[in-house]
Amino acid sequence: MAKTSRKHLTIDTLWQLARLGAPSLSPDGAQAVASVTTHDMAENKARSQLWLLSTLGGQPRALTQCGEKDGQPRFSPDGQWIGFVAQREQQGQKDATPQFYVIPPDGGEARRVGEVATGIEAFRWFPDGKRIAFISWVWPELKGPKAQAKAFKAFKERKESGYVTSEMAYRFWDHHLPQGRVPHLHVMDIASGKVTDLFEGSDYELSRFEPDATTFDIAPDGRHIVFAFDPGQPKSVDARNALVELNLRKHSFRERVRDAGWDCSTPRYSPDGQRIAFRASHQGLKHTMPCQLAVLDRRSDDWQVVSADWDHEVHAPLQWSADGQAVLFTAEQKGRCHLWRFDLADRQAEILVAGGTVSAFDQADRTLVSLSNTADHPARLHARHAGEPARRIETFNDALLAPLDLGRTEEVWFTGALGEPVQMWLHYPPDFDPKKKHPVLHTIHGGPHTGPGDGWHDRWCWKLFAAQGYVVASVNYHGSSGFGHAFLDAITHRWGELELQDVEAATDWLLKKPWADKKRVFASGGSYGGYMVAWMNGHVAPGRYAAYVCHAGCYDWTAMFADDAFSWHAKELGAWYWEDPAKVASQSPHAFAGAFATPTLVTHGALDYRVPDQQGLAYYNTLKQRGVDARLLWFPDENHWVLKPRNSRLWYEEFFAWLRRHDPAHRADKAGKKARGHNASRGG
Repeated sequence: MAKTSRKHLTIDTLWQLARLGAPSLSPDGAQAVASVTTHDMAENKARSQLWLLSTLGGQPRALTQCGEKDGQPRFSPDGQWIGFVAQREQQGQKDATPQFYVIPPDGGEARRVGEVATGIEAFRWFPDGKRIAFISWVWPELKGPKAQAKAFKAFKERKESGYVTSEMAYRFWDHHLPQGRVPHLHVMDIASGKVTDLFEGSDYELSRFEPDATTFDIAPDGRHIVFAFDPGQPKSVDARNALVELNLRKHSFRERVRDAGWDCSTPRYSPDGQRIAFRASHQGLKHTMPCQLAVLDRRSDDWQVVSADWDHEVHAPLQWSADGQAVLFTAEQKGRCHLWRFDLADRQAEILVAGGTVSAFDQADRTLVSLSNTADHPARLHARHAGEPARRIETFNDALLAPLDLGRTEEVWFTGALGEPVQMWLHYPPDFDPKKKHPVLHTIHGGPHTGPGDGWHDRWCWKLFAAQGYVVASVNYHGSSGFGHAFLDAITHRWGELELQDVEAATDWLLKKPWADKKRVFASGGSYGGYMVAWMNGHVAPGRYAAYVCHAGCYDWTAMFADDAFSWHAKELGAWYWEDPAKVASQSPHAFAGAFATPTLVTHGALDYRVPDQQGLAYYNTLKQRGVDARLLWFPDENHWVLKPRNSRLWYEEFFAWLRRHDPAHRADKAGKKARGHNASRGG
């Protein structure tokens, strides 16, 4: 019997896969709740539901049905409720902004608790389960919910569309910060729905840059809240936050940690309430300094960095172990992201859950649940009970993935810039035959201070690229995270130099392989990766790469001052553009436009404020003016990423079509088919 070939991953299948959110455990550890997002390509929409999952082996159960964007689920401390944030319709009233809902774990109807005109961003339960603390953007000069509601209604009904501000920071990633409003902490009573603004009448506020539930914490006694606060003026994305504690009974504020050199974030009380763990980054020393684990003793107000000798960056959120002897968090290590336990007594870190990429976790009553993905599969949920092996607690995507051949992934190392070892991940196409020639596609990551590797990516899906027949290469060039601070900081003030040496060394390594077709080498990248392919176009001899794809790429560092993170430019480039224009230009692709010759597909979104779309348009216009083969894909309704199903499908289709157009083998095959058709029409 002939062997049946397995199917390959397609764009539509990629968008049929469910996407799992961060889990929350019940107090007894027996159940977890998580949001699950699915997409409808026909309707071009996403829908998020809450699912209840047994950590003991039972079947998952859909908890919510009626909502479209149910998210951020958290069990109450007594386990009686699951709270979540959603925009729904209840009793004929449709939410204008996200609201707080509760639903019993056993099922039933979700109930809106209270009504907050300005909406709810994120929340935490109080230990007694009778209240929540939540974030809402309010007018700081107004007092009381009624005044806020009146102002919000008037603002929504205004006829003017202008955005007016004197603030230094006014937009972030893909949205403008609410005009005239700041994020305050509030308390909501679950029984009555009554809301109190905890910051009303004060100068305190939370971060203006997507504040979430990691920016504050509630003490175990329910009497104090600690939060990160930017004491500086004007507010900016590179703020150095202090930690402030609010005494709820006295309604008094106390600065717990404030040091002009340090940025402090994501505070978390210990189980006994005597200490606060937080992340601290020594920005006064250098802007690339990692976030390290620090601990404050509330009795003495002494604090210290406890992970100073551990060359890793600590990610949020932080969670204490039940005995208060350790702190759990995720951190990258050489292209993987593990869940770690950092023991405070001996200051040693051990891996609790190995990546792949662990993206979220929770713990309760000797049960640990983790959400992780690898290059071979999207996110999955596992539960671990003390002394027992990990148990998979859902199978949402198994049926879709079972018939697919995704190809294999390999981690390799080569000698790159400065004579140092550099990591590269290779994703081979299905049915890879090392005796045949294969095209090679670089996917250059953004950041630059990130470090992808053994993980699943929906927007730049390496397995989907490989399914087109390419050997996909992803280089963790100098500047990448997860390889120590010295490696990450090496590119500062000389962007493009070491990264290009690394990518070129990777190409040399690849071309020595008998299966690599030197005439069919391509390079693509997004954000900083887009910067890199634009940089390569001006620095690499034409013909080395058959074509480039530049998505949301930085092109002109002077014009990039229109972005939302302009206060970082001099730190990374070494000067402001008005102080040393030559130094800035020496790291800017636009200054080398005279050498552009390689065909390039440029893609960008109009709602991208991190890399404004004029960057992509200027690059495309320059290529066209110079007579270089170029194509533009521009989205009026996408941001730094392409998130809508139909737009994503178009993006992938244009991406693949561009590579085929500049693939000599495809052109030869196309010409052969045309010739055969011509001969057949002549009766040949």
